[in-house]
Amino acid sequence: MPPKIKITKEMIENAAFDIVRAEGADKITARRISEQLQCSTQPVLYHFSSVEEIKKATYQKADAYHSSYLMNLEKDYGDPMLTIGMNYIRFAMEERNLFRFLFQTNEFSGANLQDLIDAPELSPVLCILQGETETTEAAAKEIFSTLFIFVHGYASMFANNSMDYDEKKLVAMLTKVLLGAVYAAKEDTDEKNI
Repeated sequence: MPPKIKITKEMIENAAFDIVRAEGADKITARRISEQLQCSTQPVLYHFSSVEEIKKATYQKADAYHSSYLMNLEKDYGDPMLTIGMNYIRFAMEERNLFRFLFQTNEFSGANLQDLIDAPELSPVLCILQGETETTEAAAKEIFSTLFIFVHGYASMFANNSMDYDEKKLVAMLTKVLLGAVYAAKEDTDEKNI
């Protein structure tokens, strides 16, 4: 008789991630994970005390995957922030279930936009933005807020609807939003310095 495969915590997290990616977050159950791993539910519940705990671990894995996806600057749109913005929209189209899991659940209950902007995970993006726009950290956060609302709106529309994707038009609109946000932030800074 062959030895039993030892089910690890990492295997369970990977299985839950794959389930969310293919079927959606509501499909994460101990039974569904055990089916994916071809084992009983016992190892799943041994490593995690509840399905909610599995979802939290899966959320962290999905968030890390999303961050890596955003920071992939291979497809260059001439400006790192445009590239990151287009990656965000493309992620919503290509990874609809992960996008919904990350951004359209109640994960941010009690938080506001400023909490998201002040999150340490956003620091690399803000550093890039601050360097590219030659502005202060506060101005970079303001620019990011404007850009984020626009990009997130488009991404949400693509994640939840079958829409035509016109990359050229999106890049042009995103460029206008970025330039306008930079101009407005620099105007505010200049007015404060008077």
